[in-house]
Amino acid sequence: MPLATVNGISLNYQVKGDKAKGTDTKGAAPLVVLIMGTGSPGRVWELHQVPALVAAGYRVCTFDNRGIAPSYEAPDGMTIDELAADTAALIEYLDEGPALVAGTSMGARVAQELALARPDLVRKAVFMAGHARLDQFQKTLSLGEHELDASGVRLPAKYDAAVTAVMNLSPATMADPNSARDWLDLFEFTGGPASPGIRAQRRMDHDFDRLQAYRAIKVPCLSIGFADDRMIPAYLTRELAEVIPDARYQEIPDAGHYGYLERPEAVNKILLDFFAGSR
Repeated sequence: MPLATVNGISLNYQVKGDKAKGTDTKGAAPLVVLIMGTGSPGRVWELHQVPALVAAGYRVCTFDNRGIAPSYEAPDGMTIDELAADTAALIEYLDEGPALVAGTSMGARVAQELALARPDLVRKAVFMAGHARLDQFQKTLSLGEHELDASGVRLPAKYDAAVTAVMNLSPATMADPNSARDWLDLFEFTGGPASPGIRAQRRMDHDFDRLQAYRAIKVPCLSIGFADDRMIPAYLTRELAEVIPDARYQEIPDAGHYGYLERPEAVNKILLDFFAGSR
């Protein structure tokens, strides 16, 4: 993935073009920008969403948010406004805006702020596990996570994997023995201490309430909730859609916080249906 210098920092990004036409030529198809959540690199989108979007004729940009190496790690901290400004600057750098934008979790917050601050760069926006505020459970969980990071304590790998699964996957996924084993193995072997950049992402302000601010969003928006999401409960995602004028809400059953990985066919269909007609 190439590095772009935007908004005063380096961002690691990749653009995949209209493979049906065999070209990566600028402008071959509408640009979709995918924004990942806390602690994860942009390449996670490559598992399911990028192939589906490219097959449908879109150009797709994925990137590592600040905090995720080799992008600028910002170990001393960052704000959601800086992350939104990074995304805006990347779209301008690519010179293909306004773009179709989709984000998940923290990435949804970035997309929300981008749609509010820079509607000139956003054609349509999708917020997976989006939210305008956190409830008391999420605030407490975040504070506990910060304390764990600061303590230097490392949880046993299997226990850490189990906690990660409980917080991010649907009970329907964990009820299947083969699926449960595969996910738990993945979490166990990819776990470990968080990098300074990821810890900085985790430290961002969690005591926010943007419900009134988002009433000013004017671009077409879709809010996708995951029915079994423990990290961002679906009611918060529905609430987001209710305050944005003319926004739509869809909920995917049997899906947790990683619903875009658990139920990729459902997520991809919703994305493609919403983006259709925007070319």
